Amino acid sequence: MIVNQILDVTIEGEAASAKNQRRIVLIGGKPRLIKSAKALAYAESFALQFPPCEISESDVVVWLDCWYASRRPDLSAADLIHDLLQSRIIKNDRQIKGSTSLWNLDKEKPRVRIRVAEITLPPGTTVGSQGLSSFEPQRIWAPMMSG
Repeated sequence: MIVNQILDVTIEGEAASAKNQRRIVLIGGKPRLIKSAKALAYAESFALQFPPCEISESDVVVWLDCWYASRRPDLSAADLIHDLLQSRIIKNDRQIKGSTSLWNLDKEKPRVRIRVAEITLPPGTTVGSQGLSSFEPQRIWAPMMSG
């Protein structure tokens, strides 16, 4: 397997959950669930900070280092970040074949470091019936762990 890192970017601000605090609103007279105000604000900030990138159509793995301003948030922000990567560096979040999220605390400077790597198999190599689980984890994640 070949792992080729294509993105290493840090987005300032505390990542928000896409799911934990949804709001019910009326749209056209019908109740709808939408993201929390914090998640919508984070999405806007993310869009302003994300660098222009070539869109990859390859399968990818994502490594997130999330620094929070307090101990309260959990790592559920990964879903929102995966959604936000769509149309910015990948065509569809279904291309994400592996994801690792690490929780950190930095009261002064909350942020998320995002690393994305394309994964390809050498010609003639097949993936076992378990997908990426048929590979040793260090073959997938070691290239992302430097730095």
